Amino acid sequence: MWPFLKVLNCITTEHDLRLVGLAVVICALASMTAINLLHHVRGTNGHMRLVWLAVSATTTGFGIWATHFIAMLAFSPGIPNAYNILLTGISLIVAIVLTGTGLVVALAPIRMGTWLGGTIVGGGIAAMHYIGMAAFEIQGRIVWDPTLVAASIVLGGLLGAAALAAGLHRNGWRWRVVGALLLTLAICSHHFTAMAAASIIPDPTIEVSDTAVPSGLLAIAVALASFMIFLLALAGVGIEVRDRRRGELENDRMRRLANAAVEGLLICDGETIVTVNDSFVALAGLPAAAMTGAKLERCFPEEETRLKLLQGSGAPIEADLLRADGSRTPVELVLRPVDFAGKPHRAIAVRDIQARKQAEQRIRFLALHDTLTGLPNRSAFNRKLDHDIEAALAMGRPLAVMCLDLDRFKEVNDLFGHAAGDETLQVVAQRIVGMLDDSQTLARLSGDEFAIIVPAISGPAMAGRIAENIMESLRVSNQNSETHTPVSVSIGIAICPEDATDRQTLLTQVNQRLDDFERVQLDAGQSFCA
Repeated sequence: MWPFLKVLNCITTEHDLRLVGLAVVICALASMTAINLLHHVRGTNGHMRLVWLAVSATTTGFGIWATHFIAMLAFSPGIPNAYNILLTGISLIVAIVLTGTGLVVALAPIRMGTWLGGTIVGGGIAAMHYIGMAAFEIQGRIVWDPTLVAASIVLGGLLGAAALAAGLHRNGWRWRVVGALLLTLAICSHHFTAMAAASIIPDPTIEVSDTAVPSGLLAIAVALASFMIFLLALAGVGIEVRDRRRGELENDRMRRLANAAVEGLLICDGETIVTVNDSFVALAGLPAAAMTGAKLERCFPEEETRLKLLQGSGAPIEADLLRADGSRTPVELVLRPVDFAGKPHRAIAVRDIQARKQAEQRIRFLALHDTLTGLPNRSAFNRKLDHDIEAALAMGRPLAVMCLDLDRFKEVNDLFGHAAGDETLQVVAQRIVGMLDDSQTLARLSGDEFAIIVPAISGPAMAGRIAENIMESLRVSNQNSETHTPVSVSIGIAICPEDATDRQTLLTQVNQRLDDFERVQLDAGQSFCA
């Protein structure tokens, strides 16, 4: 007969199915209680952890033991039988001790700890069963099928390992129920497979000892054990309800405190977001429900940023927050450990630094640019000229530097006021920028002094043509301007490396030629209207 059919035949023909059903119910109740208590053990420390671990081991051990003996009471061999009281007691102790050992291993912070602990629990199921069978005295001999014996041990070990791995995988009812069902299946499948492995050969010469406990007394003992399991199950449910209510109160208190903060705040379990405050909801543009349970990478996709943050140095870290609309906001993150709902979590403060970044960018811009025209200032011009001179010497391409002065600019200020003078400077800047390409740089060095860097020219003639085009553009009258005072423009030009190979000497040459040009301009009356 196939092993599966033999097990099925053993259950249906040799057992009282009503008591089999009761055994399964007791087993399921004990398994669910054990898994719930294990989760409670995870949240305790010190001596209370040992106390609750002992309660969980006792519950599981009694559940295995009660399942076995209720199923044994359902077994009907048809010949006199009884139970050795000493071995029956030993089987209960072995079940509790091995189960407790497995639970300790399952909760230990070691690799594959839940699987190893579950395997030990499966070994406890097998040890309890076969010691319990040794306590079974009957007027006959028991012959074992080694294949089914091995199958029963393997089933108990594999399903026991899977039960604790699933039951302790996450703190949710779905995983708890799966773990309890697998543990129930581990106990029941082992028992009935092992029972199918036993064949009883009646032998009138074998007598049941006088000290053996009859089935009736054993039924009372099992009933007491089942009642204890029931009480422990109620205690487990009470603990669960209390912890959940305490957790809800703690969550509500933490949420109120978090919502009072101006900065955004996330509470994370590892990299999983547990809750967020209203400030972070407004900053991210996502509802709190959409972020609860999501991974941290939903808001901070850069892996390097998350790794740096989760190292726990406590130092502020700048990052980009990915908003709901796909845009990114610069933020500053600070991580601190926090106790949340009785468990260690991570609190991440999120500060919006967009305004600060804009202010810093504005400060950097002002440090290198003229506030009136937006052109590079003298500092930026000097830095750019040093760079371009170095590049020109390296590439062997001449570089031209031009300086421009508005000779009659003072008259504009005196006659029409500084507002008109500012407008004149802006008009001049706009016209010159319109004449230049991207490689050429216009800067405002002082009040009415401008300078142009023209890299990679073909020769002095090219620089002269650019200067003539600029002067021609500036001669065009601006009809929309409120001032029509002629303002003459003087331009001085120096070439690198012909005139000089360093900035200081090159600018000295430019200024000398500018002075000469200004005198010629004044004599000739060259001007433009701005």
